[in-house]
Amino acid sequence: MRKSVNRVWRRVMANKLISEMGLPKSIANIFAARNIHTAKDALSLTEFELMELLDVGLAEVTTAVSSISEISCPPYQTALSLLEQRMHNEHLAGHLPTRLKGLDAALCGGIPFGVITELVGPAGIGKTQFCLKLSLLASLPSSHGGLDGHVVYVDTESKFSSRRMIEIGVNSFPEIFQIEGMAQQMAGRILVLQPTTPTEFSECLQKIKDSLLQHHVKLLVIDSMAALVSGRDGQGQCRQHPLGWHMTFIKSLAEFSRIPVVVTNQVRSHSGDDPFHYSFQVQILDKIWISPQHLIPILLLLLGSLGLMLFLSVLCWNLNQGKDS
Repeated sequence: MRKSVNRVWRRVMANKLISEMGLPKSIANIFAARNIHTAKDALSLTEFELMELLDVGLAEVTTAVSSISEISCPPYQTALSLLEQRMHNEHLAGHLPTRLKGLDAALCGGIPFGVITELVGPAGIGKTQFCLKLSLLASLPSSHGGLDGHVVYVDTESKFSSRRMIEIGVNSFPEIFQIEGMAQQMAGRILVLQPTTPTEFSECLQKIKDSLLQHHVKLLVIDSMAALVSGRDGQGQCRQHPLGWHMTFIKSLAEFSRIPVVVTNQVRSHSGDDPFHYSFQVQILDKIWISPQHLIPILLLLLGSLGLMLFLSVLCWNLNQGKDS
């Protein structure tokens, strides 16, 4: 909403007449005589072009351009005012509570409506599980704290599991899923799309746009963007697919429909191919590969630790011998 208002403001001020800006009549008449009537007309030209066109000096042109810019530009805003305005807009737009108290408190109520929320983390950390939980929350009846709507779930990695989603529902909302037919009803509200290429993803976005108008969609999930961005060509070389247009389109869908949009992404290593892992994630030792340039420092560290242990052992033995003597 704020961006649409800013666009209207810029359009209005760009078309503001120079004759109404209070410039000295002498320079205002020269602008009019050269068919430069609006702020857009004047600011689209450089100062030197205006000097040649208006046949006036640089000082007069600079003063006139400064006055036109100051009048036609939107007023300044501080970072604090922008933050307060955003929080106010998000509060009015609404949130999808995650039912996690700490997270909801940090997000001022949950996943905000009308914007894109990105979940970033290494593979296996639980991003998909969280998205399944959010899908259930959005499809829950309003009498049980849900949004009572449909969900569009874009599954680019074929990880969506209906069985797992039902298990999460039974464990999280046993009082609801014990009602006969409720599990089938809620599962029927989740629409799953499974594109595997950027081209198919583009086609899905058009379907999503139609679904937002035809169905009572309350949540859009894209799990994940990483699978669409990275890939390999016919020769096995890594390649990157630009998705700038897609993200712009998704952002416009969020703003237009005023629904929460959740996008997942992955953290990868510097090579861009191997997934990144946090230290607390369990790793199988026989699958860990150590590069040769890292092997020597590790061996030196181990040998140094072993030498320290031997030195301490000898020192303790000498001390004990001294006591016995």
